[in-house]
Amino acid sequence: MKAIIAEKPSVAYELARIVGAIERRDGYCEGGGFLVTWAYGHLVGLAMPEDYGIRGFSRESLPIIPQHFLLVGRKVKTKNSYIPDEGARRQLEVIKCVFNQCNRIIVATDAGREGEVIFRYIYEYLECDKPFDRLWISSLTEKAIIAGLDNLRDGSEFNGLYEAGRSRSQSDWLVGINATQALTVAMGDGLYSLGRVQTPTLAMICKRYLDHTAFQIKDYFQIELSHLKDGLVFKSLSVDKWEDSSRAESVLRSIERSGTSEVIGVETKSAPVQAPLLFDLTGLQKEANRKLGFTAERTLDIAQKLYERKFITYPRTGSKYVPEDVWLTVLALIISLSSRTSCKEAVEYLKWERYNKHIVNDVKVTDHHGILITENIPTTLDKDEDALYDMIARRLLEAVSPACQREITEVKISALHFDFIAKAIRITMPGWKLINGNFEEEDEDLTNDFPDLREGMPLKIESSIILAKKTKPPALYTEADLLTAMENVGNSMDTEKERKVLKNIGIGTPATRAAVIETLFDREYIRRVKKTIVPTEKGMVVYNTVKNKRIADAAMTAQWEMAFEKIELQEAEAGSFLLELNTMVAEITTELLQEKGPALQPVNLHCPKCRDKVFIREKVIKCSNDGCGWFLFRTICGVQLTYKDVEVLLTKKRSPLIKNMKGRNEKSFNAYILLDPSGSTTFEFERTKNRR
Repeated sequence: MKAIIAEKPSVAYELARIVGAIERRDGYCEGGGFLVTWAYGHLVGLAMPEDYGIRGFSRESLPIIPQHFLLVGRKVKTKNSYIPDEGARRQLEVIKCVFNQCNRIIVATDAGREGEVIFRYIYEYLECDKPFDRLWISSLTEKAIIAGLDNLRDGSEFNGLYEAGRSRSQSDWLVGINATQALTVAMGDGLYSLGRVQTPTLAMICKRYLDHTAFQIKDYFQIELSHLKDGLVFKSLSVDKWEDSSRAESVLRSIERSGTSEVIGVETKSAPVQAPLLFDLTGLQKEANRKLGFTAERTLDIAQKLYERKFITYPRTGSKYVPEDVWLTVLALIISLSSRTSCKEAVEYLKWERYNKHIVNDVKVTDHHGILITENIPTTLDKDEDALYDMIARRLLEAVSPACQREITEVKISALHFDFIAKAIRITMPGWKLINGNFEEEDEDLTNDFPDLREGMPLKIESSIILAKKTKPPALYTEADLLTAMENVGNSMDTEKERKVLKNIGIGTPATRAAVIETLFDREYIRRVKKTIVPTEKGMVVYNTVKNKRIADAAMTAQWEMAFEKIELQEAEAGSFLLELNTMVAEITTELLQEKGPALQPVNLHCPKCRDKVFIREKVIKCSNDGCGWFLFRTICGVQLTYKDVEVLLTKKRSPLIKNMKGRNEKSFNAYILLDPSGSTTFEFERTKNRR
């Protein structure tokens, strides 16, 4: 008897159907010589400090560095603690029973680092010693599953993958637990969550926000000339930029009096644009954020559903390439897309083109290849699934299309010794850009009607104007921009040495970056303003406290990512990494414990009782006069008042409308908070219009 364990029930049922395990039992399927069971994601994880007998946050217990990490069944959070998840406990009992009945196990969790850890933690927790093989596939189609079952790989081949995953899991635990407890103890007020990846990510967001808000926007002026030649009108722009509008106007008047200009240089060069590569997960998340407005987490959720429904290949990949053997299947995939209305015209175009093989690279394919569609073409998807599927399908068509061939012409023009530039782009062959009509980069300068100009040729000036412009601050991060920054954090290091060592190294992985961003939202460290991401008041407190600490050092985090890769390739020992990590965690903890909480400096707001100034802390607003004793908790009915809410409440005695508060019955309500002279608060409920 063989056991098969999948990551989710939906995948297990499909595997059971294929191997003939058609009898459904409680938590598993049976038949054909197989028992097929499943996990519900991470059923087993690393134990929390209380499992080691450490309760609460105290300076004396830090750093917490277990001699041996304990594994526990999944727990769920209650108001005051974590308790075992009863559903997880029952399923672990089922898995244990299945494993006991078999003589060999087939591991069919997702074929990646996280899927490997999910199985191995269960295997170790249950103290199982049965031999196991790995089903390593990149799609869940019947064809791929059958081929994978015919070519099972010995489980030991993936020991490096597991060691890397376990090292990541343990490092996240050590850094997250110790840094969070250390800063919380040091601050003395509130809970301050820190993490190995989340804190450097928060630091990037806060730094960009500060650079943006501190930027001094300045006015500047340029002159634009319109020229007429051979019946064609084109424009040129001054190279000079004037801060003084009167100076620009003076130059303009002089040029207008002259009325002529001269071509002093013409350069035309070929500038082909290579077709894009396939999507990896981060690339898909960035594109979906820009084009569809999806969050990274939403994109991953939809992609995972498409994968489980056998419409696309494994989405949690970090590669944009395919190996040579997979390339042989691409032609059939393209032909199959002709049945999809949204892709039919593009497929017809490709019939007459030679396929571009630049996505084929065996060396650059790691665990999984770039995201592809499968031979199963969907007919019914919801709106968001349909949009994301088309994005993946059309990217495949773009990737195998020819390069876009362009000619860029730059003309240098002189008018009264002032230099002007005219630029035009001519598409000679659209190539891959025809698939989506993707000509945004060329729109401003795109033209097919540029006159034939030569050096020394005089040009008449038809008209001229002054363009008033402003310098632009560094753009706030969108989610797509933030994913790019996380993916390429090594390229933004301060020193050339660091940039060279960490070139193209990121923090987090394609599979975890979305979760990191969502964690920052959950911690209320960041918030969305339209499409951009900005820090909250709490996020800035954390950043200002840790910005010069090792916990916020993106370079250190990126170096750890490099270490995980070496462990996976068995070029480094996980044990040695853990010893170094323990030392580093102790240093990080000591550094944070030396931090002092924000000084209790009173703000320019006044106590409703005695009119002295007040302090505003993470949890409480309190009078600076100890004899008065007035205070107010900042969290009211589950909602924490922002600094602005507090300011309005104390000055106007009536807060802005506070939304989504929850009463004792857990129902949400909106209300204004009123403050009377005694310092007591009451609610004024939002008035609703009567509808007839």
